[in-house]
Amino acid sequence: MSHSRHRAEAPPLQREDSGTFSLGKMITAKPGKTPIQVLHEYGMKTKNIPVYECERSDVQVHVPTFTFRVTVGDITCTGEGTSKKLAKHRAAEAAINILKANASICFAVPDPLMPDPSKQPKNQLNPIGSLQELAIHHGWRLPEYTLSQEGGPAHKREYTTICRLESFMETGKGASKKQAKRNAAEKFLAKFSNISPENHISLTNVVGHSLGCTWHSLRNSPGEKINLLKRSLLSLPNTDYIQLLSEIAKEQGFSITYLDIEELSANGQYQCLAELSTSPITVCHGSGISCGNAQSDAAHNALQYLKIIAERK
Repeated sequence: MSHSRHRAEAPPLQREDSGTFSLGKMITAKPGKTPIQVLHEYGMKTKNIPVYECERSDVQVHVPTFTFRVTVGDITCTGEGTSKKLAKHRAAEAAINILKANASICFAVPDPLMPDPSKQPKNQLNPIGSLQELAIHHGWRLPEYTLSQEGGPAHKREYTTICRLESFMETGKGASKKQAKRNAAEKFLAKFSNISPENHISLTNVVGHSLGCTWHSLRNSPGEKINLLKRSLLSLPNTDYIQLLSEIAKEQGFSITYLDIEELSANGQYQCLAELSTSPITVCHGSGISCGNAQSDAAHNALQYLKIIAERK
């Protein structure tokens, strides 16, 4: 739904020697542009760059609604949509309709249409937005993203992001923070691919009834590794705590993420957090004279915590 607030004469474009507008030729040569792109090129040509402002943002309702206002020269239009991008597109589209109706602007351009999501390749969609809309539609809590790790050389950084939705978690990796978030969201969406949009269902029914590794399951697990931990003193020299924690994680069905903290501790030691995807999430701190030592200390502290929990009756 679009509303034009003020119709005004748009500044005429300067004609070239050929008697046609360069903007028109550009758009005709590259059909399929979005309304925002078309309006931006018009603004560049006329030195009236479009300015977008968010008038309303209502995300608390069942279906979020956004209203954006675009001003280009003396023309101001608004557009509404279920996302900020869609609202901006519709505002731009309303402005273009006014400009095209103006007799002084006669460049021939195909009507800019919103892309049809069903015809877009999956990798061009926005998995982060799609996951949020899915959560809102089904009444789930909104997904939360946490940057858990970043590493690699400066020219080849790799980021790891954890996405939590209700009691579940997925991890995504990428060459940028945004790409890591997208990857985590895509993993969730892959699990939900068989959901009909009309069905309001429990998230547990989609991902599975199991909440993963809970304190109850730890206390009652017959697993060899967790029962060995109950009898262990965790103070033997040369014990590989990282390996031991990894073996327990594999047996009990949870994952471990180590987050190296950039700041040194007060006494100049490296710091690390070990995050376990148990239910609830477990986070343990570690420190040491190197990153490796800090990770080992964090794993040691996590093992001590699991030992206490597993031994409780």
